[in-house]
Amino acid sequence: MKSSFKKLIATDTPVLVDFHALWCGPCKMLAPVLKEVKDELGEKVKIIKIDVDQNQSLANRFQVRGVPTMILFKKGEIIWRQSGLVPKEQILQAIKAA
Repeated sequence: MKSSFKKLIATDTPVLVDFHALWCGPCKMLAPVLKEVKDELGEKVKIIKIDVDQNQSLANRFQVRGVPTMILFKKGEIIWRQSGLVPKEQILQAIKAA
């Protein structure tokens, strides 16, 4: 794992990593949902998009088998993980519980 990624997810602020692909329809549908989440929570969360085609080693490291897959980290630990299209409320709930 790249040390810069390790640093990104090692913070007290929850970090939501969106593993996606440019060719993925549901990923495109999730993008505006994540923007709403970010608009609503502001500095309480970091949202990072990772293209699985360009970052295969990272996707393999976290065993991402399908896209979109979201993984929520806090202090470097995985605290929530979900694949597929997820309602905004479910994402907000996971982040607020972090």
